[in-house]
Amino acid sequence: MSQKAQTAVQFHELELDQRILKAVAQLGWQQPTLIQSTAIPLLLEGKDVVVRARTGSGKTATYALPLIQKILNSKLNASEQCVSAVVLAPTKELCRQSRAVIEQLAESCGKVIRVADIAGSSSDAATQRHALAERPDIVVSTPSKLLNHADAGGVVDLKYVETLVVDEADLMFAFGYEKDFKKLIKHFPPIYQAILVSATLSDDVVRMKGLCLNNPVTLKLEEPELVPQDQLTHQRILAEENDKPAILYALLKLRLVRGKTIIFVNNIDRCYKVRLFLEQFGIRACVLNSELPANIRIHTISQFNKGTYDIIIASDEHHLEQPGGKSSAASSSSSGKRKSPRSGDFESSASRGIDFQCVNNVLNFDFPRDVTSYIHRAGRTARGNNKGSVLSFVSMKEAAVNDAVEKKLHSTFAAQEGEQIIKNYQFKMEEVESFRYRAQDCWRAATRVAVHDTRIREIKTEILNCEKLKGFFEENKRDLQALRHDKPLKTIKVQNHLSDMPDYIVPKALKRVVGTSSSSSGASTAKHPRQSAAKTAFEKQSNDPLMVSQVDFGRKRPAPRHKKKAL
Repeated sequence: MSQKAQTAVQFHELELDQRILKAVAQLGWQQPTLIQSTAIPLLLEGKDVVVRARTGSGKTATYALPLIQKILNSKLNASEQCVSAVVLAPTKELCRQSRAVIEQLAESCGKVIRVADIAGSSSDAATQRHALAERPDIVVSTPSKLLNHADAGGVVDLKYVETLVVDEADLMFAFGYEKDFKKLIKHFPPIYQAILVSATLSDDVVRMKGLCLNNPVTLKLEEPELVPQDQLTHQRILAEENDKPAILYALLKLRLVRGKTIIFVNNIDRCYKVRLFLEQFGIRACVLNSELPANIRIHTISQFNKGTYDIIIASDEHHLEQPGGKSSAASSSSSGKRKSPRSGDFESSASRGIDFQCVNNVLNFDFPRDVTSYIHRAGRTARGNNKGSVLSFVSMKEAAVNDAVEKKLHSTFAAQEGEQIIKNYQFKMEEVESFRYRAQDCWRAATRVAVHDTRIREIKTEILNCEKLKGFFEENKRDLQALRHDKPLKTIKVQNHLSDMPDYIVPKALKRVVGTSSSSSGASTAKHPRQSAAKTAFEKQSNDPLMVSQVDFGRKRPAPRHKKKAL
């Protein structure tokens, strides 16, 4: 059914428990969003609901609030502890994110409500079995992980489940979970409430609705897929492939793009190439792609949301951008396989569902391959009531997709004929000419061999930053820097002078704003005098947090010399 915006409803009018309202107030939520005020009353009545709303509209809280309320009500007459609700998500990052939101909203309930995430928190099967053995009220998982424990017998009992939530339902079958999902729902009781949450109503959602919902209510709000133009601005720069590095260098170094930024590229190799390129200019950034271990991806997102670093370079692989299309993901779904031919983790996508907090800019270094991908990328910024901008580099090859995106946004915002939604960024290409020589040299330095070596080194480094060492680093704050994901890669030689901008390449209009190296070059050399190789090696060893008393027990030492006895 279709719902129109009515008078603003407050949280206290939704018949929620005082403990939930206290948690909502602590989070600073002033009033529910349109989808929340519409869906929560229906969910509290126990109806099966399909929730379709744009990204960033608060869909997680839409099902989390009535879910907690329902469990609090059932606890009043419960005779034993059991699993009351199951939340399914297609990726490990979304599982961790859903669990975090539920725990925040249930914080004032004390230990009355327990939540277990068996997909995003740990990959150890024994740890997962231990968490399920405690019979948590809410289990958050991917379908395959929960099915493995349900089939094992005696680990988790799902016959008392009252509520099933499927988050990002349009991705569930596209990620190859169709067979697992059909097997899993056989473990549920005959009667339960089902909630499907999705940004789009694809054919997969319709099929899933027929599997687990009974006479559902479909909420398709009359709102655009993206936030209004006064909250989210769309801009583009017409640039060919050889122009993009120089423009990116100028935008970041001249601070024309400020605040937390996500740079999207179309594959993993481009991810590391852009990072190696920026590293040569002293611009620190971290990488987010499906090749990294799940715990590392989750930790990277967590640090980015906390403000540890400001730039993430995310790869948005094409078969993750088309959940409803005839992509490789869809073909693997029909064959019942979850693994794709690529080496990365299929349970990962940076453009879908992940709650990046307070992102100011989305920068499309590679323009998306379709309209849906553009919308989901743009949804990473301007979430809630925050403002944001999307800046895209568009080449001649990408002009057709850019026109399709423009046409879609034109119809979405009901713009007048001839009005441009994606406006041209006011940027003079001739001002970039002075940056081009440096940029092209550094772009060529990030060769295919360097990118390959960087990918291997990155995975080895991130394995060191595992959960087992996290406790040590949290107790030793000085050594916590070892857990950063934006440290220099040192795959290619970095020339120190490139991190500074000489006065002659800065445009005249920006010389007062941007600091140059003309006045500070002498001071910088005085601060960092040359030191011997032996002293450098000693400092590296003494600063290593994993050394014990500065002794490397893995190093071979010469045998002690025995003095000859005097005759």
